[in-house]
Amino acid sequence: MNRRDFSLAMVAGATASLISTRNQAAVSAPVKAQNVVLVHGLFADGSCWSDVIARLQHAGLNVTSVQNPLSTLPEAVASAERVLNRQDGPTVLAGHSFSGMIVTQAGAHANVSALVYVAARAPDADEDYAALAKKFPTPPATAGIVFDGDEGRLSELAFLRDFAGDLPESRAKVLYAVQQPFQKALLAGKTTQAAWRMKPSFYAVSTEDRTINPDLERFMAKRMGAKTIEVKASHVSMISQPEIIAALILEAAGQPS
Repeated sequence: MNRRDFSLAMVAGATASLISTRNQAAVSAPVKAQNVVLVHGLFADGSCWSDVIARLQHAGLNVTSVQNPLSTLPEAVASAERVLNRQDGPTVLAGHSFSGMIVTQAGAHANVSALVYVAARAPDADEDYAALAKKFPTPPATAGIVFDGDEGRLSELAFLRDFAGDLPESRAKVLYAVQQPFQKALLAGKTTQAAWRMKPSFYAVSTEDRTINPDLERFMAKRMGAKTIEVKASHVSMISQPEIIAALILEAAGQPS
C-alpha cells in the first residue's frame, strides 16, 4: 500500500469510527419522547400493536397506531406522515415487518426522535430490498403468499405456521381473520432516504422468524448501528412478547421501562 492509499484508508477508518461512536452515543442517551407512532406491516392491521399500546399508555405515553393502506409505498409513507404531523414534540416511530420501509422513509420527519424496527425491513436509500433479501435463504412464509389479481395475502396455513407460529392457534386464527390484503404495487416501492443514518435506531430481531430471515434482520440491525435485542419469538413478537417490545420502545423514548 502506497502512502496515498494508506492516508485514504486512515481517513476512512477514522470517519467510520466517528460515525460508530456517534451512533452509540445517540442510542445510549435518546431524546425523551412522550409520543409513539406505530406502523403495521403486511398481513395485519393497526390492532396488531394492541398489547404494546396498552403497556405504553400505562407508562403515560401518547400512542397512535397508523392504519397502513398497503397500496403503494408513497401512499403508505404519507399515511404515517399525516400522523407524525399531529404529534406535539419528540416522537418514537416504530414499525413491524414491511413497515420498516415506512419507518426508514418517514423517519426523517422533524418530529421523529428515534426509530424502532421490530423484525422489520431496514433498507438503505435507493436499495433494492428484494435483491438484498436474496442474499439470505428464503424464509418459509414466502411460499405461502397467494394473489387474487394484484391483491396479495398469506394463506391460512402459512399464517398460522410461518407468520404467527408461537401464538395459540385460536388467537392466530382471529388475527388471520382480520388480515388486510396488500397491492402488488406496494412491493415495487423503494425508499429514497434512510432515516436510520440520521436518527438513533433500535432493532428487535425475532430469532424464530419464518417470514423474514433472522440473519437478514441481524445484518440490517448491525449495518445501521442499532441497539439490538434478540427475542425468541415468531415474526409477530409484538403480539407474543409485547412486554419486551414495549420495553424497547420505552428505551427509545428515553423513558423507564
